[in-house]
Amino acid sequence: MKFCHVMIRVKDAKKSLKFYETLFEMKVVKEMELEDCRLFFLSDEKSNVEIELTQNFETPANGYENGSAFGHFAFCVENFEKFEEKMQTLGLKWLYEPFMLEKYSMKIAFLKDPDGNEIEIIEEKV
Repeated sequence: MKFCHVMIRVKDAKKSLKFYETLFEMKVVKEMELEDCRLFFLSDEKSNVEIELTQNFETPANGYENGSAFGHFAFCVENFEKFEEKMQTLGLKWLYEPFMLEKYSMKIAFLKDPDGNEIEIIEEKV
């Protein structure tokens, strides 16, 4: 058995695809269209896990609300400064500014995707 993907509903697939493709260097590996939605499966070059972006054809005007059970996605980066530069070119800001977890030798920060999903960025210091 293996973990395949996590699915999130998005209000604007084009905007969300640009966010994940540009900031996280993910690529669409599969697309599907069902009678009520379009699915985009994205993956990176280093893992086998995918994010499925689902755009329902009947989307609530204000988008979707995140429940209290969902916390965040997490991505590891090799260089925080380079990642921040990429964020700045896209006009993105931190939700929670970078800080060190000295005990665990890691630097973390949080931002949000276009639909308000929180994303943790982790840089492990070796």
